[in-house]
Amino acid sequence: MADGREPPPMDEGELSEEKDNNEDDLFKSAVESTPAKKALEDKDNDAGDDSEADIFEDVGTEIPLDTPDEENKEAENDVKPIKVEEPTPDPVSVVESVVEPAPPTTEAKPESPKAAAKSTTTKTFVQAADKSNPTKTTKKKPENDDKTQEEIEEEESGDQYSIEITVSNPSKKGDGMSSYMVYEVNTKTTIPAYKKPELSVTRRFSDFLGIHDKLANKHLPVGRIVPPAPQKSVIGMTKVKMSKDESGSSDFVEKRRASLERYLNRTAAHSILRVDPDFRDFLETDGELPKATNTQALSGAGVKRLFNRVGEAVGKISFKMDETDQHSAFILGQSINTYRYMCLPIIPFECYMKDETKEWFEEKQLQIESLDQQFKKLHSSIEALVHHRKELALSTSSFAKSCAMLGNAEEHTALSRAISQLAEIEEKVEQLYHDQADTDFFVFSELIKDYISLISAVKEVFNQRVKCYKTWKEAETTLNKKRENKAKLELARKADKLPQAEHEVHEWEDKVEKGQDEFEKISETIRKEMARFDRKRIRDFKLTVINYLESLMNNQQQLIKYWEAFLPEVKAIA
Repeated sequence: MADGREPPPMDEGELSEEKDNNEDDLFKSAVESTPAKKALEDKDNDAGDDSEADIFEDVGTEIPLDTPDEENKEAENDVKPIKVEEPTPDPVSVVESVVEPAPPTTEAKPESPKAAAKSTTTKTFVQAADKSNPTKTTKKKPENDDKTQEEIEEEESGDQYSIEITVSNPSKKGDGMSSYMVYEVNTKTTIPAYKKPELSVTRRFSDFLGIHDKLANKHLPVGRIVPPAPQKSVIGMTKVKMSKDESGSSDFVEKRRASLERYLNRTAAHSILRVDPDFRDFLETDGELPKATNTQALSGAGVKRLFNRVGEAVGKISFKMDETDQHSAFILGQSINTYRYMCLPIIPFECYMKDETKEWFEEKQLQIESLDQQFKKLHSSIEALVHHRKELALSTSSFAKSCAMLGNAEEHTALSRAISQLAEIEEKVEQLYHDQADTDFFVFSELIKDYISLISAVKEVFNQRVKCYKTWKEAETTLNKKRENKAKLELARKADKLPQAEHEVHEWEDKVEKGQDEFEKISETIRKEMARFDRKRIRDFKLTVINYLESLMNNQQQLIKYWEAFLPEVKAIA
């Protein structure tokens, strides 16, 4: 080669012999040193001559023998992965995978023993890293994650502050039909908004009705449930005014006092109503409040309210609320962007939210109607039970008097004494029946009656939502008319009237936007109020049933003691 002459060409036999020698020299040490290489060689031998030709395509490439790692890498690179055709994704399945991603299920790709060993080593390393990293753990979902921020704040504020209101000492002021009843309202609270921790004022019944009207006018249009005040009783109050003996009307006065106390405590349990300025003035202001108007039952205002309610009921029946075209403010942006990225047809999630909201309100309205019917039936049954217990108490009293007369007429000493004791025990049993009848009424019956009134307040809140929706849709209809009028003016080229038309269009656009915002806000407020109403209802009924059962058990135990004490007297009769 020094003289510039080329070496003679090699024939095919010498070339194949040199190729075989190179193969033996290249892989002899590697195969003997690595067991994975032996498995690879066995697999290559089983594959046939074609695979060998593919693997050893580059014969002239020089590979150093002292670098087995690089050789292993090149061998791995020479192994071509098997491509598996994935089916075209179905849009429905893609949507489901976006909402709930699931691990893909594809056929297992065959891999070489060296790649399997490498993957095993990688998995072991990752597991060791996970064990060594204690911070990488599955986070436990907090218990209060499902609660809204307002509910959490309400619970925390309920734990921090408390308010307790009692209504006592009812007294009659004046004489004749101009007289009225006043009640002493005592308040104990830890709420900083109040002037003193302990307050005491005197209020008449019309003041309670007045504070309810103020709270209802302020909070009802925005979707808050305002507990209703006790209703006026013309017959009962007339008896109180005309009677000279207060004992004759004590039953009516006591029932009204208890209902007023429950009303104030139910209003004070609401985190927003109890700090309302009008409610605080009712509990704090000394002396008489300004006389409440429109609180008389048989007045022109009362008749006007009655006609307004009838008109609202008729309007509710004639107006069909269709929420299918309402615009929801809630949009799942992440999923929308995912669909756009995947070039799939976008599914409007507002439809799902509209349907969910509509179904929720329909279910709640059906639930409220069912509760209203069942509460009314239960209230009628409890009133019948109270009436039955009072009649049983009267019958027991009559039986006790008859036993006492029989004991006085009996000549046998032991029998006469036993009958007289039976009369005394029957008188005690009569008192137990009266106590149980009072418990049935004040503990159970009045609670059901209060919730019947509360359900009426809930219905009023739902009616306010219908009014907001109606106002919003009427504004949209008017806006469309204004736009049509503007388009007609543009076509007629009446430039002098266009500014006024544009101003009206902008004005009604603002009204439509305002109506939509008010509708969405009142819907969200009603959701929160209903959640609070359900929690409060469950808690009230739980405590009421427990108290009712305890009173029943105590009365039954006392009754057993009476009869156990009387049994020896009967056995002692000779």
